[in-house]
Amino acid sequence: MKIHILAVGRLKDGPERQLVSRYIERAKATGRQLGFGDVSIRELAESRAKQSDQRKKEEADAILALVQEGAILVFLDERGKSLTSDKFAQQMGAWRDQAARDCYFVIGGADGLEKSLRQQGQLTLNFSNLTWPHQIVRIMLAEQIYRAMTILSGHPYHRN
Repeated sequence: MKIHILAVGRLKDGPERQLVSRYIERAKATGRQLGFGDVSIRELAESRAKQSDQRKKEEADAILALVQEGAILVFLDERGKSLTSDKFAQQMGAWRDQAARDCYFVIGGADGLEKSLRQQGQLTLNFSNLTWPHQIVRIMLAEQIYRAMTILSGHPYHRN
């Protein structure tokens, strides 16, 4: 199963981008041994529309244009469900074992994700009841994907 992170907006060069890259590279290396394919991140341009609803619609259209048919869709959203790292790893492993070809993790823009888009997902995740900057959410997501790989492989990175 290939893992894709789709994120609205661009990270500037700096420590945040380096940290995301580090976790993605670790996830790729660990995941190959577990039957996972590539792990990638793609940044999408933020909409320049004047109205929030129009921005969310344009960003949703851009997201859906990249998603392969039949893929697993996971949205990062404050209205989502909180999972432990172990449960997250179990879910990733289950999707892999069900022969899902692609799994897309989607981080919306500053206005969030359009409701009709969120309804198309298999899972909506909430990393906290706190509000996090999108840059930090990318780091947290990349780290949790790597952590899931280590949990599934029995590596001691994750401690209960």
